Amino acid sequence: MKKLIVLLLAAVLHNAANCLAQDLTADSARIDKLPALPFLPEPLVLDEGGRNVPVTSPQQWEQRKAEIKKQYQYWVSGAVPPAPGKITAKVLSETMSGSVKLRLVELSFGPGNRAKMTLELMIPPATKPLPVFMTQWNHRGWAQIAVRRGYIACVYAGADNKDDTKNYNEIFAGYDFATLMKRAWGASRVVDYLYGLPEVDTARIALTGHSRNGKQSLMAAAFDERIKAVVTSSGGTGGESTFRYSDERFGSESVEEITRVFPHWFHPRLHLFAGREQHLPADQNLLMSLIAPRGLMMVSAITEGQGNAWGIEQSYKSVKKAYHFLNADSNVAILLRRGRHQHAARDAEDFIDFFDYVFQRSQARPANRLYYGYSFEQWQQLSKETAPPSNLQSAGLQQRIQWLLGDEPPGIFAEKPLSALLSRNSTYPDDYLAEVIGQPNLPKGVKKMEIGAYTALGDDLWGTVYFPADKAPNDTVSGKLPLVIFLHGYSYATGSQRRTEGIIRRFTAQGYAVLLFDLPGMGTRAEEAARFYNRYPHWSLMGKMVADTRSILNDACTRMPFVDTTHIYLAGYSLGGTVALLTAALDSRVKGTAVAAAFGSLRHDNAGTEGIRHYARLHGLMPRLGFFEGREGSIPVDFDEVLSNIAPRPQLVISPAKDRHHTLEKVRQLMRPVKTAYQQKGAEGQLEFSTPDDYNRFTVQMQDQMAEWLGKQR
Repeated sequence: MKKLIVLLLAAVLHNAANCLAQDLTADSARIDKLPALPFLPEPLVLDEGGRNVPVTSPQQWEQRKAEIKKQYQYWVSGAVPPAPGKITAKVLSETMSGSVKLRLVELSFGPGNRAKMTLELMIPPATKPLPVFMTQWNHRGWAQIAVRRGYIACVYAGADNKDDTKNYNEIFAGYDFATLMKRAWGASRVVDYLYGLPEVDTARIALTGHSRNGKQSLMAAAFDERIKAVVTSSGGTGGESTFRYSDERFGSESVEEITRVFPHWFHPRLHLFAGREQHLPADQNLLMSLIAPRGLMMVSAITEGQGNAWGIEQSYKSVKKAYHFLNADSNVAILLRRGRHQHAARDAEDFIDFFDYVFQRSQARPANRLYYGYSFEQWQQLSKETAPPSNLQSAGLQQRIQWLLGDEPPGIFAEKPLSALLSRNSTYPDDYLAEVIGQPNLPKGVKKMEIGAYTALGDDLWGTVYFPADKAPNDTVSGKLPLVIFLHGYSYATGSQRRTEGIIRRFTAQGYAVLLFDLPGMGTRAEEAARFYNRYPHWSLMGKMVADTRSILNDACTRMPFVDTTHIYLAGYSLGGTVALLTAALDSRVKGTAVAAAFGSLRHDNAGTEGIRHYARLHGLMPRLGFFEGREGSIPVDFDEVLSNIAPRPQLVISPAKDRHHTLEKVRQLMRPVKTAYQQKGAEGQLEFSTPDDYNRFTVQMQDQMAEWLGKQR
């Protein structure tokens, strides 16, 4: 009999798996037919990408909320059952810790009371109902702080180290909610219980969680309006960071990565959006908008390994629209702290400060400091620029490129020669932010030279050069090596410090010295972005990136005795590739470029993509492009001219066929005149153009291709 039961169960599971696979196949086919929204979906637009109805009334807002909840449950979290009609509470123990009452409770609910949820209450003495600080089982330390601040603390078993929600799918058959939503739904059962306690001020129930618990805290607050304030702490992708702005370009946790590494957190449908994030109907900014007008604070570290402070600021700006619509502007906050992913007591104190403010127990309003507060309109106010010069189109190509990059202030180059001795060029410990972020692991067979204070690169920049170990015997570089400067993507949190170990290993294996540094506004230089346009209103961040790269080129040619100046190359992915191309078009000391997913057409690829708004509005890289919105055909330069100006020097261009940011057809159109330019100069073999069947990411195969290309240039 037991064997028969096992076989029947296996058959049921097999059939269920087949049905799910068939459903996912059908859903995958649906995704490309969903509206393509390259920017964050708008909280205050009904049927966006269809009828596009603005939300202007409370009734429409309720419609929009219902629309978001439906889409989010289907595509992201899985569907939740209705609240159970009855909850049974069993007090397992009740003790005193000093004057604080500790009560351990087991809740039972659902069919046959089989669903459980364990919670612990910490109730300080009081003469009136108290606010509640809810968090998950593994955050008891936070709860201890909350008790001292006059809260009833409540920890519940919805965490990795104690999870009472594991069997909810079996108990509530027909509901496919995934792990994080199960825990969020379990938190609502705790609120059910709290509502029956005389000690509780039910108008002041707050919830918080860290990392994956930050994600579930947002889900709980979004779907349960009895939770009056929530703080998501370093929730990352699927938390305060949207899926759209966590793709591979940002060096954080992409949809592909998070659903592969943690497949149980979200519904399997979410994985289908890897590389197609623009089609996701309900992103995290919409989930957080459901919390309005109640209290919401987004917290993360600016240098968090899996974070993206820029992306979180975009979430904050989007969600503010819903709060403003509901006259609750002061109830949404952002806190970008220093440090790494993990938290400390100081963070919990900040969370409770926010709860106190929302619950009117304090007048200490959150500071809401932004590191990437750029807007095109603010730039116009600072620069007083209103239009491009009338003679721009008649200028030479390099002049037109330089105009887009802004007016570079006069500067000078560093002069102090660098030593071939690896340890000699950094006489002080590393920049503390590099230590916080964590430098790449040093691959076997590779040595490094850190360049820092007093021998810094360019305009006082820190950087690292990696060498094949056999080229640095006795920790001194021997002879002259070809150099490749690798420029990173939109890794706001980590710059060049993360996900570059494979690049270092592959490029040094080809006999190259490899130089890495952080672009302005990213990694160790994150704080440079905030006031950049106050300091340089007529320059641009992209212009600064190009200028820094050219300064380092000058260092390589004049200050690095170990560099073969006839073989200096630029390589980059995404943003780094863009910087490489613009630099090479202006500087003949670059002997060749290798780029991946680096460009699309400025003039002709603005429908269904971020287009020039990416540079002029989103990232503030080239504000002057904003003058051409709606008349993109008048943009003074496009990337076909940039690449043609690099000819006949060797170029490798990798353009993924499914790149949602750069339409392949438009890239192919750009490459035709580039190919002609190489033919005219008798250098057709110097141009390689590859279109792998992939989306915008820097795969191992692309890195191998780039390394092999570099090997052929020696």
